[in-house]
Amino acid sequence: MSAMERFFQLEQHGTTVSREIIAGLTTFTTMSYIVVVNPAILSNAGIPAGPCFVATVVAAVFGCTLMGLYANRPFAIAPYMGENAFIAFTVCQQLGYKWQTALAAIFIAGALFVLLTVLRLRQWVVEAVPVSLRYSFAVGIGLFLTFIGLNQTGIVTLGVAGAPVRAGHLTTAPVLVAISGFLLLSVLVIRKVRGAILLGIIATAVIAFAAGIVATPTKFVSLPPGLGPILWKLDFHGALTWSAFPIVLTIFIMAFVDTMGTLIGLSARAGFLDKDGNLPQIERPMLVDALSTCLAPAMGTTTSGAYVESATGIESGRTDRPDRSGCCGLFCLDLVLCALRDFNSSAGLRPGADHCRPVHAGANRPHRLQRLLLIYPRVCRDYLDVFYL
Repeated sequence: MSAMERFFQLEQHGTTVSREIIAGLTTFTTMSYIVVVNPAILSNAGIPAGPCFVATVVAAVFGCTLMGLYANRPFAIAPYMGENAFIAFTVCQQLGYKWQTALAAIFIAGALFVLLTVLRLRQWVVEAVPVSLRYSFAVGIGLFLTFIGLNQTGIVTLGVAGAPVRAGHLTTAPVLVAISGFLLLSVLVIRKVRGAILLGIIATAVIAFAAGIVATPTKFVSLPPGLGPILWKLDFHGALTWSAFPIVLTIFIMAFVDTMGTLIGLSARAGFLDKDGNLPQIERPMLVDALSTCLAPAMGTTTSGAYVESATGIESGRTDRPDRSGCCGLFCLDLVLCALRDFNSSAGLRPGADHCRPVHAGANRPHRLQRLLLIYPRVCRDYLDVFYL
């Protein structure tokens, strides 16, 4: 038995190195869209897309490596979808805060996470939350993410007082490209095609390029940009004020419930939960999550945490661990191929391809309702009645 097999306890968990490599590759292909989508969304907050691309990769490499080597769990880490949209469109655009202040608020929330995790208070809070709420948090965040994607694609637009949402111009070319991209992505996911999400984003970009919606890219190969413009650009003076306190609190709660819902959901899929529905040694992945949340704003990106796309790797590798460490190597490769990010930017994925993924990601979150339905059927029925009304 090799040192790797002994360290990751592969034989004990009924898996092999080759199986875990496949699992890592599967997870990477389903979540690698984040290196394109995250900078595109955060550019709306004023964060330079090039350096943010590098920051996204660095945060993912750090989180995946630590999760595989320390927490020894098959949960991939990267900047969250949903939190990045909240920072860009709500905190910066609507409330008028600088992105430096927003990143400082994320760092403060991350530091609080580290403190609570070390003191085991975070684990105590998670175990005190009813099982139904652990899953419903993820559903709520998913609905918010769906709305953000629909708005940015132009399928819905902001209305007026009394009717805050109205249908967009559904016959325009960008909206039609976004709708076709979402349908294509959904079909690929339903058919369980490997790398369905990434393939859907690329295909939508090609459609937009072929339809003449966007300009021809000027280059295909380039070195990664430097982190200088965004590295440790944290405005603590602005974040440590009473006016910014609601921002810090909101970021803290969003990250807390998203991480809790994702960890519990993935652990349930992998069979890690005990008879009470708790994850043994949950403090380890939570500490990795907290440290990643501290590193991410320091690098110049938003809250990082466990990705629900890890479920694809769990199903491929059957619940073991070294695949997360393998993910970090593939994310490093993105730095060499950063011209693909330049192509995506110049090919105008926004508002077409890059916002198809938030719509799909958000719409996919309510699948947690099936678990809630088994626990509290009447509550779920009432929830669905309100939702459809």
